[in-house]
Amino acid sequence: MLELFGYTFFNHAILAAILGSITCGIIGTYVVSRRLVFIAGGITHASFGGLGLGFFLGINPLLGAGIFAAMTAAGVEAISGRKKVREDSAIAMAWSFGMAVGIIFIFLSPGYAPNLMSYLFGSILTVTTGNLIVMAILAILVSLIFIIFFYDIQFISFDEEYAKSGGMPVMAVKYMLIILVAVTSVLYIKVAGIILVLSLLTIPQNTAMLFSKNMKKIIFLSVLFGLSGSVAGLVFSYYFDIPSGASIIFFLVVIYAIASIIRRIWDLRNKKS
Repeated sequence: MLELFGYTFFNHAILAAILGSITCGIIGTYVVSRRLVFIAGGITHASFGGLGLGFFLGINPLLGAGIFAAMTAAGVEAISGRKKVREDSAIAMAWSFGMAVGIIFIFLSPGYAPNLMSYLFGSILTVTTGNLIVMAILAILVSLIFIIFFYDIQFISFDEEYAKSGGMPVMAVKYMLIILVAVTSVLYIKVAGIILVLSLLTIPQNTAMLFSKNMKKIIFLSVLFGLSGSVAGLVFSYYFDIPSGASIIFFLVVIYAIASIIRRIWDLRNKKS
């Protein structure tokens, strides 16, 4: 296995796994705590519209996806906040509209149709130095925001009404975090793909919540479980020549299953004692 570290692409992949585990571990804890999994999924899939628009205009597809996802996130938050449209309905419309727009623009793009496999299923082994720089900036930004606003985020995640009564800037924090969810989802399309990126924001967090309900501990364990699954998936995908994104998610689920068994055994022992 040590010979793998002699390859630049593998070192890049490991760094991407570390940065991704930090970013997704932190922001994913907010997503799971506030039960925003469906929203995160809707934003991720709606970003396909931005990918198609990027191909059509000849710009970086991920830039188009990022703008589209951020606008979708803000729009869903605004619509659902007014209670005129049910939140799940707003997400479903954004999800469907984004996918439709993406398909239309991709087929309208001149020349050969782009290869969408890397965007749908990800390819962490093709991460570039430029991708790593952007990932590092996002990881630092997310970390700083959670350090500075942790008290507010914690209360908004678990008791929004109490946060409002306490005079906390609830709406400002919610908009800031939902935009971060959108940016994180789009950036890690490169790692896991549109179809699988939601798993990075939810599976490690649910695994962590088997062992703790404390938000700080959940974040720490989420990063740990995410990194473990990512590294195991990377090695497995390299040796068996299978898609890295799918391999990573497979191992994240395996870790969750093992953790569930351990938690079950622990609870049974405590009951007996």
